[in-house]
Amino acid sequence: MKRSPGARLCATAAIGALSLSLLTACSDDGAKDAGDAKGSASSAASTAASAASDAKALPKAGLEKLLLAQGEIKGYKVTSGDDTLPASKSVVKTDKEACAPLAYAMSGLAPGDTESNASNTLTEDNASAAATKSPGDISQSDIESAFKVKMTFVGLSSYEGDGAEKAFTSVSDGVAACSGGFGITAQGEKQKITKVASEQASKSGDESVAFTVDSDVDGDGTATFHTQVVRKGNTVASFYTVDFASLTSTGKSSAVPAAVVAAQVAKLK
Repeated sequence: MKRSPGARLCATAAIGALSLSLLTACSDDGAKDAGDAKGSASSAASTAASAASDAKALPKAGLEKLLLAQGEIKGYKVTSGDDTLPASKSVVKTDKEACAPLAYAMSGLAPGDTESNASNTLTEDNASAAATKSPGDISQSDIESAFKVKMTFVGLSSYEGDGAEKAFTSVSDGVAACSGGFGITAQGEKQKITKVASEQASKSGDESVAFTVDSDVDGDGTATFHTQVVRKGNTVASFYTVDFASLTSTGKSSAVPAAVVAAQVAKLK
């Protein structure tokens, strides 16, 4: 029996998420001051470059402490990424090398060259009243509410030297390089991304980029998903949202929640 569009969309969401076993001061005091300002700017740039080259990657345990924890963001339940996301890059493959950083960002893995990575999953707390009712009192509305699940997969990765800048660039460059789509094999499941497009990012952290992907649904249309990547210092955060109710009704997942991005970036050092 052929699966319903809703079922196919939800299956695509699972694969698309690659989970579920898925951004001078200037002086007006004359030429001398302008020269001094230029020198100060040059010195500041040199200091920043030096700081970047001396940056040390946080270990996984350190990144786990920086992930949002239960109770730190109102309206969301937090669970370990170990329960929902791929364990390593070895189980996520793409048919185009330039697109691998996008696939990694969509799966809570480090988009750049580092072994320091941690992840978790934030689910919008839309718990059905059914949880507090006896079976005989549960209504159809309660049942429908229970399936309105919106999940955001969050990944943090930390880098030595200028590794975070390089990792971020690999994602931003990949958006353009992979605009025509690419193939993914994740945990043994194959999925075809038919389109990648840039969208407005949150302008959080030191630099940020956002993009959408259109994923083929068994050759019967596409489903659209949103991803955002933010760099703050030598840490890169990725956010990927799957909204099952929206996918089933419109074929498009909702955008990455701004509150999640803001709260997570605020915790980064």
